[in-house]
Amino acid sequence: MKAIPTAIPEVLVIEPAVFGDARGFFYESWNQQAFDRAVGREVRFVQDNHSASTRGVLRGLHYQVKSVQGKLVRVIEGEVYDVAVDIRRSSPTFGRWVGERLSAANKRMLWVPEGFAHGFVTLSETAQFLYKATDYYAPEHERTLLWNDPALGISWPLEGEPLLKPKDAAGAPLARAETFA
Repeated sequence: MKAIPTAIPEVLVIEPAVFGDARGFFYESWNQQAFDRAVGREVRFVQDNHSASTRGVLRGLHYQVKSVQGKLVRVIEGEVYDVAVDIRRSSPTFGRWVGERLSAANKRMLWVPEGFAHGFVTLSETAQFLYKATDYYAPEHERTLLWNDPALGISWPLEGEPLLKPKDAAGAPLARAETFA
């Protein structure tokens, strides 16, 4: 497993070692010890989530203000553009974002630590997206950061308007969002 820092050093692209031949491929998609070494601390995941989306679906930017979640995300079918936004006020990268293309083909994962809002848009006809989360889903603590907030300036690779859930369309801009210290 190889950990590649992004423009926000705590957000990591995780590249597994993939072994392929004419029969197909094999890779270790999860190894606790290797992951802990990659992020520099022990991380405990308590919940796995799986979503399916069609082209143009944008999910996010989600986070929880209590029961704060770190997420390790990957795509097992299709391709998405995945985004993490730093919403830690004390961070030198507060309000900055990073984006990565994750796909079944590139087998990359993204580590989105606690203190970040997270979202993605589906680029392929369909996508299957897996999340490992460090805390349980708590709908009463879930918040949504506005996906197209001009203050963030996220360059979503969209073809037209995205398909949004009403709560995502009504997200809070960063200036009014509940953030972390």
